[in-house]
Amino acid sequence: MATSIEVLEEAGVRSLHFGSHWIQGAMRIARPYALELEYTREMLLPLLLREGRRWPRHVLQIGLGAASLTRFLYRHRPAAKLTVVEIEPQVVAAARQHFKLPDGSPQLTVVIGDGHDYLAAGTREWDLILVDGFDAKGRAGALEMLPFYCNARARLSGQGLLAANLLTRTRGVKAALDRLREAFEGRALALPPCGSGNTILLAAGDEPVDVACGDLAAAARALKRDTGLNLLPTVARLTEALAGSGGRLAI
Repeated sequence: MATSIEVLEEAGVRSLHFGSHWIQGAMRIARPYALELEYTREMLLPLLLREGRRWPRHVLQIGLGAASLTRFLYRHRPAAKLTVVEIEPQVVAAARQHFKLPDGSPQLTVVIGDGHDYLAAGTREWDLILVDGFDAKGRAGALEMLPFYCNARARLSGQGLLAANLLTRTRGVKAALDRLREAFEGRALALPPCGSGNTILLAAGDEPVDVACGDLAAAARALKRDTGLNLLPTVARLTEALAGSGGRLAI
């Protein structure tokens, strides 16, 4: 996967690289539990789509990176059991040494392994599956193919949701979204690309999502108040994109 692991620091932000210009994760040193990169914030849009602070109870994160999503959920969803699958041991070591990855907590399990194989072999149900795994060239490989999406669909709980990052690209988004929709019986969409160019795909398990954009904005304000995570810009872009769909997010 990674030929070399590099940790760089500039203007108070520490970033992780796999021997290339791709930023695989970042942390503002003064605010380690905040989400520095816009796409990581957008990957947690599912927190607006299910009610209550008790959701999600079980989270599977594929791809650790700089542990941004892990740290946020560890801090702000303390009742959630977090399992992270990372293929590269050096990434885990770097996250522990440089990016404040929690260690020795019963809330968090870190597995060294292939995320596709882990999901295919497992039987456990997950409320939230976060997919953010790439090689040194920014390729997701099997993590954006139909068999993986079908396995993810089979492993989601009734209220389960999936969020997947497509790294700084536009080519291939439609094909990946089509595969996700096939696996999830149409219950999937792509968020409007964020400023970095990343595209986040969302999919819903057995229980569909159907929420008015006004209610999304209210939920985003509450989440910002409780955690500091500001998803209002994302909701505004999404509201504009859904203007022709009755102002509702439905998947």
